[in-house]
Amino acid sequence: MRLEIGKIFIKDIQFADVTKIENGVLFVNKEEMIKEIWDDEHIASVDLDIARPGESVRITPVKDVIEPRVKVEGNGGIFPGVLSKVDTVGEGRTHVLKGMAVVTTGKIVGFQEGIIDMTGLGAEYTPFSKTVNLVLIAEPSEGVKQHDHEKSVRFLGFKAARYLGELARNLEADEVSTYETKPLLEQIAEYPELPKVGYVYMLQTQGLLHDTYVYGVDAKQIVPTLLYPTEIMDGAIVSGNCVSACDKNPTYVHLNNGVIEELYAQHGKEINFLGVIITNENVYLADKERSSNWTSKLCKYLGLDAVIVSQEGFGNPDTDLIMNCKKIETAGVKTVIVTDEYAGRDGASQSLADADAKADAVVTGGNANQYVVLPKLDKVIGHIEYVNIIAGGNEHSLREDGSLEVEIQTITGATNETGFGYLSAKTF
Repeated sequence: MRLEIGKIFIKDIQFADVTKIENGVLFVNKEEMIKEIWDDEHIASVDLDIARPGESVRITPVKDVIEPRVKVEGNGGIFPGVLSKVDTVGEGRTHVLKGMAVVTTGKIVGFQEGIIDMTGLGAEYTPFSKTVNLVLIAEPSEGVKQHDHEKSVRFLGFKAARYLGELARNLEADEVSTYETKPLLEQIAEYPELPKVGYVYMLQTQGLLHDTYVYGVDAKQIVPTLLYPTEIMDGAIVSGNCVSACDKNPTYVHLNNGVIEELYAQHGKEINFLGVIITNENVYLADKERSSNWTSKLCKYLGLDAVIVSQEGFGNPDTDLIMNCKKIETAGVKTVIVTDEYAGRDGASQSLADADAKADAVVTGGNANQYVVLPKLDKVIGHIEYVNIIAGGNEHSLREDGSLEVEIQTITGATNETGFGYLSAKTF
């Protein structure tokens, strides 16, 4: 598949009478946009706000972050099986609003949503302090159940991203990037002298608000399978997670997966990037065995020389990570794992809940237990009181002076395991 990504760079967002993009500025008619995207009885109210890089603004609790995109040419539409028909995507041309994001917040869904600081120490740990953010504040109706609440906020964010993405449909792109993965035998024959490399993409699927969706299907229900990398860029994988903020891949990160970007950057130069194997992270041992068996089988079947394996989440999924690594290595395929660590505030604890001698090549996203004090900021979008109960916080996290004592696991994207922004493909 060959996909062109046409980038329209957004420098600022402003509220206005007409929704449009002009000279790199996104103008939004707030009332009109809310009316277009909100039709859910589980949501009592919706509002919009803007958070710009460098502003003294804190957004919390953050549910999801989404980048607006629109299919201009090619099969299907953005978020297939969710908002668009269940067509196979990943080819043609897609336009993207770069430099901005839709951020969803409101009353907390679970207990693991996160924080985005637009300035100060917290801003150094999240990539979303560098995007101009249109923040969607969705408050649930009285008595709504958690799963209905999560789904409603999730879909509201997707609808907002689709609504804004449509503005780019007929615009001329500021920059175009092209990505291509050919059918397997053709791809192998193109660079026979280069090592054949794949990517094993572990998706959070433990349930209880820890879910990821593939073409609209809860990934708990899948067995490991193959995707063209470009399918992921068109929204084939979306987040439904309320897992710890530093551990989850928001939908934005699925759309802009750092491992995929880096592997494409080295494709045809140092490696032959053959594609993506998606797999899940299960609760029961038999399911873990099944998925890791299939994952290693696919690696061997494709004749891969090496793979990168990334994990989403921590603790229980560490077992899935090590099972995948051990079995893939046993199949004769070199393996590099990408993970964060939970090594305690002093860094002296065991970093992962599982280990094996074959896991001897690791890219770390850092220690999620690292302790930080975030300064008081002038404005909070959302509900600051939840900082005391989210994972990585405690009953004393919110200080009287407005500063926060937290672990960096509370910060959205702090130790992201897809290598978003920092992974080098030169790890083999």
